[in-house]
Amino acid sequence: MRIKLLLTIAILAVTILSAFHGATSKSSLKQKAQSLKSGDIIFIINPAGQGKAIQLATKSKYTHVGIIFIEDGKTYVYHAVEPVSKNTLSEFIGMSEDGTYSIKRLKDQSLLTDKILKQMSSEANVKLGLHYDLGFNWSDQELYCSEYVWKLYEHALKIEIGKLRPLKEFDLSHPKVKQIMKERYGSKIPYDEKMISPGDMYESVYLEDVKLK
Repeated sequence: MRIKLLLTIAILAVTILSAFHGATSKSSLKQKAQSLKSGDIIFIINPAGQGKAIQLATKSKYTHVGIIFIEDGKTYVYHAVEPVSKNTLSEFIGMSEDGTYSIKRLKDQSLLTDKILKQMSSEANVKLGLHYDLGFNWSDQELYCSEYVWKLYEHALKIEIGKLRPLKEFDLSHPKVKQIMKERYGSKIPYDEKMISPGDMYESVYLEDVKLK
């Protein structure tokens, strides 16, 4: 009887602590979100699916990227999955393998005027619902995550957040990468197709780290 009572108390304690931790995490994230600005770029890590192949080919831990817009006091992340979507900040961070994320900001904030941000937001919304680009092509008919965010900045400011590189310049030697390419392209691999990776965007000289309070 005593053992059962102790087990019950232990289970209750774990449940209460878990609930408290969850509430604290949400409260902490809400507080941190107050430091964010429209146009900020958020990077997460998830090696599931094609994520591991992206890490191997690009030599970066980051596998997914989105752009932040503050709308009516709420923080949203626009990003290209299947399909191009809009999620709350907490939902987007929840897609990271262990909740890890990093946020970058355009160094020259004077460029992001209300007019420019409105233009970027409008384009981001227009692209909602487009299919994810499994072939990583450079057309606007379908979009992959880094392409989506990269084009929002390039269209609005003529700034390239990260250098475009042809597929052949990435490391394609790992069996996992080769497998993905075979599944996507068969024998017709577009080695000269220009692409932008989350890692190359992360390393852009136009961006700086955002330290959340």
